[in-house]
Amino acid sequence: MEVVSMDLPEVLLIRPRLFHDQRGHFLEIYQHQRYAASGVSREFVQDNVSFSSQGVLRGLHYQLGQPQDKLIVVLSGRIFDVAVDIRRGSPRFGRWTTAILSSEDYAQLFIPKGFAHGFYVLSETATVLYKCSDYYSPALERGIRWDCPGLAIEWPEGTPIVSEKDLALPALDGVPPGDLPAFDPSTP
Repeated sequence: MEVVSMDLPEVLLIRPRLFHDQRGHFLEIYQHQRYAASGVSREFVQDNVSFSSQGVLRGLHYQLGQPQDKLIVVLSGRIFDVAVDIRRGSPRFGRWTTAILSSEDYAQLFIPKGFAHGFYVLSETATVLYKCSDYYSPALERGIRWDCPGLAIEWPEGTPIVSEKDLALPALDGVPPGDLPAFDPSTP
């Protein structure tokens, strides 16, 4: 397994080891001891799966009160994945990083608490697995508009398919400070 820090050092790209033979391939999507030794020492308590068609854009989402570390892996298809640092007081506040995740190599993106997450489907369809470190709570869900001018994320070309809920999200500068997580330099 290879672990690489992204442009935002808290966000990690993880390339698991694939075992290939004439039957196909095998991999471990998650193994607690190995991931902890590589810097991802979270307890994941909930797994979510989303299935989306080409051009679907989901995000940018986060949760307050019960913030979630996320480990993202594509089970089928290919996505453009985005993490945005939205921690008040962070030296990297408003910066973002991206990765192409696909079922070709099962590379994963670890996105820690305090970051918003979203993705755009590049393939005909995509099935995405999210391992989360806390439970989903609709009342605590928050988000930032995917096309926020202040972020200027360089999404893939095309007209995205976005939910009404995500279209109604505010730009980052329109989010009340109390609805953004605070930066804690002592948190890994």
